[in-house]
Amino acid sequence: MNTSATHNERIAKMSFASVYPMYLAKVEKKGRTKEELHQVIEWLTGFDSKKLQDLILQNITFETFFQQASLNPNAHRITGVICGYRIEEIENPLTRQARYLDKLVDELAKGRKMEKILR
Repeated sequence: MNTSATHNERIAKMSFASVYPMYLAKVEKKGRTKEELHQVIEWLTGFDSKKLQDLILQNITFETFFQQASLNPNAHRITGVICGYRIEEIENPLTRQARYLDKLVDELAKGRKMEKILR
């Protein structure tokens, strides 16, 4: 699936710090914890809680966030639909990576077992 250049640019320039509180609120509202959220983010990106906090304080963009990440070699196993897009069909690598993160957070909030989330 080819997302528009405007859509891809909007995701690239979006601040991770502006989205993180929404991720946290979503998972906590469903009874999951901040530690579980951090575990999912660390699995995908390699960022531990301290590094994650540093990146939030730096107010980095998603583009920088994923440039600095060491993407998990199993990330390609994240499939399905998120925000109306089938993840495995997204052609732009950065947009696909952001949707990987969205999908993992969504699965966590839906109560999926951690062993299944961390493919």
